[in-house]
Amino acid sequence: MTEPAPSFELLPGAAESPVLLHVPHSARAVPDDVRKGILLDDAALERELDHITDSHTERIAGRAAGRAGLTPWRFVNRLSRLVVDPERFPDEREEMLAVGMGAVYTRTTHRDALRAADTDPGPLVERYFRPYARAMTEAVAGRLAATGRAVVIDVHSYPSEPLPYELHGAGPRPPVCLGTDPFHTPPELREAAREAFAGCGETGLDSPFSGTYVPLEYYGRDRRVSALMVEIRRDTYMAEPGGPAGPGLDRLAAALAALVDAVQVSGGSTPAGQRPGRVRGRWA
Repeated sequence: MTEPAPSFELLPGAAESPVLLHVPHSARAVPDDVRKGILLDDAALERELDHITDSHTERIAGRAAGRAGLTPWRFVNRLSRLVVDPERFPDEREEMLAVGMGAVYTRTTHRDALRAADTDPGPLVERYFRPYARAMTEAVAGRLAATGRAVVIDVHSYPSEPLPYELHGAGPRPPVCLGTDPFHTPPELREAAREAFAGCGETGLDSPFSGTYVPLEYYGRDRRVSALMVEIRRDTYMAEPGGPAGPGLDRLAAALAALVDAVQVSGGSTPAGQRPGRVRGRWA
């Protein structure tokens, strides 16, 4: 597998759109030199990619962007999260280090060895993680400069049955899980999402995954930046673990487009008096 160029991409939307659809986990590409540090054979690596990749989420975001009345901006990771996971802390703050899945994974979804336990994450963090974080920070800054606000909607998916790596997999697994942050997710954004996805089945909050992605430069500091994570249960739109998409994909894309439209029409900001909580992805 070879490295695409670039390793991430900002796809422009309408100049007046405040929305940034963030798609961090949809790719399967692993550069050849990174592949050399992965212990799995080719067949096992493909199986791991089936489990860990948020398959088809780029398609969902792309179709939603095409349906929206005002085209949102999109920030898409072009590399697998097995290279680096841009939504982890790159240091001891990351709780997923407990299962070997910090910014640079050393364990698989089934807790088997992915890389040597003594792998130094530093080179991959410097090469891939920090440039990604800087570019996301700049993308948010661009929406703030152009529109006075930024709305980051994180587009993810998750398996219908919990995988061994999940730290909080015992809770509800609704068709659509909305990850929220007490500082950056205003009630009107949360309720707009509930309404938009009402036709896709039950919508739950913060289970099995919680939090949002906000660059640290803005996290807990700038109420003009609002954020929501949309976690879609995979059996609602694809064959698990890594199979083709089905008709549910279009329904979900339409729902995401409805959310984008609602956000762009409503404006609004985070109510005062809320305190910051844990952010899901976050380095600047």
